[in-house]
Amino acid sequence: MRTIKGPGIFLAQFIGNDAPFNSLDAIADWAAGLGYKGLQIPSNDPRFLDLAKAADSQDYCDEIAGKLADKGLSITELSTHLQGQLVAVHPAYDTLFDGFAAPEVRGRPDARQQWAVAQLKLAARASRRLGLAAHATFSGALAWPYFYPWPQRPAGMIEEAFDELARRWRPILDAFDENGVDLSFEIHPGEDLHDGATFEMFLDRVDHHPRANILYDPSHFVLQQLDYLAFLDIYHARVKSFHVKDAEFRPSGRVGVYGGYQSWVDRPGRFRSLGDGQVDFKQIFSKMAQYDYPGWAVLEWECALKHPQEGAAEGAPFIASHIIPVTDRAFDDFAKGG
Repeated sequence: MRTIKGPGIFLAQFIGNDAPFNSLDAIADWAAGLGYKGLQIPSNDPRFLDLAKAADSQDYCDEIAGKLADKGLSITELSTHLQGQLVAVHPAYDTLFDGFAAPEVRGRPDARQQWAVAQLKLAARASRRLGLAAHATFSGALAWPYFYPWPQRPAGMIEEAFDELARRWRPILDAFDENGVDLSFEIHPGEDLHDGATFEMFLDRVDHHPRANILYDPSHFVLQQLDYLAFLDIYHARVKSFHVKDAEFRPSGRVGVYGGYQSWVDRPGRFRSLGDGQVDFKQIFSKMAQYDYPGWAVLEWECALKHPQEGAAEGAPFIASHIIPVTDRAFDDFAKGG
């Protein structure tokens, strides 16, 4: 068994225009000062990582890794959540997601998709140059507007959507395979891959590709009322990345799982800072140790109530206290019969 690496922190929710959140050097110092050992870096902001340069230049990647190592930090994964979303966009979401793309392809769905695919392939090469084992992303969604079966869905529509999703992702998965990097899809509402059943539908269509894997985030399962511990029992072999994020679900006589179009503060299901929600992290980290999870435990901070810097400060010791240093012997070795 391996001891989980961590604590890490996903930088996406903290990046901004004010110091120390406006450059990689400064935000790295901030994170290291809080006790983090790893950074999950979004790849859409050149202030933190020039993705095209990282894909082509080993010197550039060595320089970044070296600067972080001097601060006691490693890169856990790169993230293409925003670009991955654009690999598959239902037309109903064209306007909402267009801002995720480079300015020159906005308003042109076909060009936007091609750009997104190219971004993912750059990320595969950049991840290899940085010596990373996994990469974090979203699947995008072609079928999400039809998640509830009313009106009745035409026969074959969902199947065709997943066929098309697989067609779009297969070349990307092959690119990651060529670079020796696992692609971790965050299982997330709003994505076609949002639970175990949908992941299996996709996996079947990409012939159980060895690089089609999972970013496990229990908070999204709390909001769906899915058993997040049983999920690990079923899919642990495919879990290659881990967002440590808390959540709670408090249904009422007025609103339930679908949220009633309320703000995050007023939704029954809402994300919380670590320790403030309902997720049983002791059991999760126990299962991660049991199943020999190979990666990092990375804070993704989201909370409807608490200030982000307070959540970040609390997150590192919370994760560190839950990481189980795995044993190198059986507890009953003293009783060997000889």
